[in-house]
Amino acid sequence: MAVDTSSFRNGLKIELDGEPFVMIYFQHVKPGKGGAFVRTKIKNLRNGRVLDKTFRSGEKITEAEVEEKKMQFLYQDSSSYIFMDGETFDQLPFSAEQIGEGVKYLKESLNVDVVFYKGQPISVELPSFVVAAVSQCDPGLKGDTASGATKPATLETGAVIQVPLFIKEGENVRVDTRKGEYVERVA
Repeated sequence: MAVDTSSFRNGLKIELDGEPFVMIYFQHVKPGKGGAFVRTKIKNLRNGRVLDKTFRSGEKITEAEVEEKKMQFLYQDSSSYIFMDGETFDQLPFSAEQIGEGVKYLKESLNVDVVFYKGQPISVELPSFVVAAVSQCDPGLKGDTASGATKPATLETGAVIQVPLFIKEGENVRVDTRKGEYVERVA
């Protein structure tokens, strides 16, 4: 199915040169001279590379045949991460490269979206926020209360993030997987 530039929106999945992309930014531009155009940032769904691309106003682009399935992370073996379809119980292996930065936040039983392009699994999209236990962090120093002061903490998944000084080992924290940042403490 073809879409034109008036239908652009964040999250739109398009196909360019036989590759699937997702639109992460777009801006309609009407210069004083010449025709209008749309400036975009698109991310390759296979390798995660972000490109700047400009389209003429009214240009038609093919929408990508992309399907998303809810799957559950089961375990990691020596070379891959195994995910299971909750309906068919099929298991799919993914490499760390296919998962990207999200690999730092994977823990058993985490539900994710697996993206399929033309029937082939190509990427894993983690939820925006995950809850993980702090496995190691230094205690905050008494009197060290400068506003916004943080310290490094290692999560049960192995990721290292900056947390406020009051966070202790064993506590659960909510983490934004898109930015790799602490959001809040979870009881």
